[in-house]
Amino acid sequence: MNFRKNPAIRISGKECTAGWEAVSKRLIKHLESLQIGPITIAIECYQGVRLAEIKEDLTDALNPDVVINPEDYLYEEQKIRQITQDDVTDDRIFGRITQLEMKDLVDPDKVESIRKRLRNGDSRLTVVMGPGASLIPEKVDILVYADMARWEIQQRMRNNEVNNIGIQNKQEGIEDKYKRGFFVDWRICDKLKKQIFENIDFVLDTNKKGQPTFIDKETYDFALQQTIQQPFSVVPFFDPGPWGGQWMREVCNLDDGPENYAWCFNCVPEENSILYQFDNDVVMELPSLNVVFFHPEELLGEKVFQRFGDEFPIRFDFLDTIEGGNLSLQVHPSKEYIRDEFGLSYTQDESYYLMDVQGEAKVYLGLKNGIDPDVMVENLKHANNGGPGFDADQYVASWPARKHDHFLIPNGTVHCSGEGCMVLEISATPYIFTFKLWDWNRLGLDGKPRPINIDRGEKVIKWDRDDEWVPQNLINQFQKVDEGDGWVEEKTGLYETQFIETRRHRFSKAVPHKANGSVAVFNLVEGEQAMVSSPNDEFEPFIVNYAETFIIPASIREYEIAPTGNSRGKEIMTIKAYVRT
Repeated sequence: MNFRKNPAIRISGKECTAGWEAVSKRLIKHLESLQIGPITIAIECYQGVRLAEIKEDLTDALNPDVVINPEDYLYEEQKIRQITQDDVTDDRIFGRITQLEMKDLVDPDKVESIRKRLRNGDSRLTVVMGPGASLIPEKVDILVYADMARWEIQQRMRNNEVNNIGIQNKQEGIEDKYKRGFFVDWRICDKLKKQIFENIDFVLDTNKKGQPTFIDKETYDFALQQTIQQPFSVVPFFDPGPWGGQWMREVCNLDDGPENYAWCFNCVPEENSILYQFDNDVVMELPSLNVVFFHPEELLGEKVFQRFGDEFPIRFDFLDTIEGGNLSLQVHPSKEYIRDEFGLSYTQDESYYLMDVQGEAKVYLGLKNGIDPDVMVENLKHANNGGPGFDADQYVASWPARKHDHFLIPNGTVHCSGEGCMVLEISATPYIFTFKLWDWNRLGLDGKPRPINIDRGEKVIKWDRDDEWVPQNLINQFQKVDEGDGWVEEKTGLYETQFIETRRHRFSKAVPHKANGSVAVFNLVEGEQAMVSSPNDEFEPFIVNYAETFIIPASIREYEIAPTGNSRGKEIMTIKAYVRT
């Protein structure tokens, strides 16, 4: 298999600095070129950056007279916990999307003391480093932004390597650190990044320990502009789980390390990264979310941007239960519930597209006709409190699953993939808001029961979605909408209340596509290889291999997809998702 685990965007005509020694030398050379008096450098850091590495390998190499660290300007930990408590909450998993900003965590008395010290001192060079560093000096002469992809942050959290902002908690469990990151830290870092973006002088990538890369802002602006003018893929990441399978290990050329692979997040721009390869063959890794933040209209389309703002609304990921187990039985909240409880403007509607199946695979979707909701909830609670296991088949409808089936899952619908399924999950972006109802009496990979949310789940279940309604509305709702020479286009979903439209193309010759005002996300679901090309030569041909996901920015108005390589002359298939406008 030719699955690309590290797809990169080529940035021609530009070079990138690599290694701490080279980075520090470049920054020192820039310092010398300024030919001004006392200089202040702010190294603004996203949460999760290893501050000790920055200090030891960069700050110390600059030989500053004064170094100001986060503890010098942030509130004390107890105060930060008080300020953020309403958003962090006492819930094990869920909080509220914060409205706080970085300045709300900064102690104004400490800042005034620092500014007075700098005004009255004779420091030749001052370095302020950490989250919020750019807010502290009265004047910043050089602004370096140390960025970080959220998936790498999560790995550091799991390994107890990093703290949350202003909190000495790296030894706490991953759930607490991730929740604080998701609902508070990442939000305030994103707000500040957007506020200071135009003032940044250099961008620093420290995703790989000891292997930093470094470019000036002009080069990064150029790279972002290149990104939204061509098809591209973000870097997929893979994770094991208690129900994980073996299909991805083979098809995606994965390591033998974990005993299974449950998830592949291959289009979740909030957490994925993008690789940029420069002329000197240095590869830089930066958050894909930056493309959404700084070129939202070109990437998403005008109407999509007006509706969702600078959020990427479509998510693709894999769920692998082949030689694995059932996913947890679950339900997603209604639009009203997710808005009122968590502060989000849209909810987690989704679907399962079957890439492959093994054995007597099935998908649980909807409820059995005539069940008593109160009895089902009572039995769920009893089972999760140590009683007899919950008999899902008594209450939940299940359906045989075949390769290329498409199961639509609007919010409020009880569902889960059974074992033996390789699912391409196509959904709206709010991705952690899953209310687990039953986890088949098993433990998570950490040896602890995973969180169950029956109290929340029972409030959002749509009990009328039963085994009479589901097959008429949610299973294989295929409709041929167009055809041409060597190709057929079918509408496969999603359900009428969902904002995502999905189209499947079966083709042995080139298929013409138009943007229709929305970003599009594709996966090659059948066939070895396809090529995306521009009829007007607006971008270089883009090669896609089986099971790879890729993004077409809305700024690309027309393009074609055709079989290529060993697939030339054969029928292959893509699934396409875009926002209904």
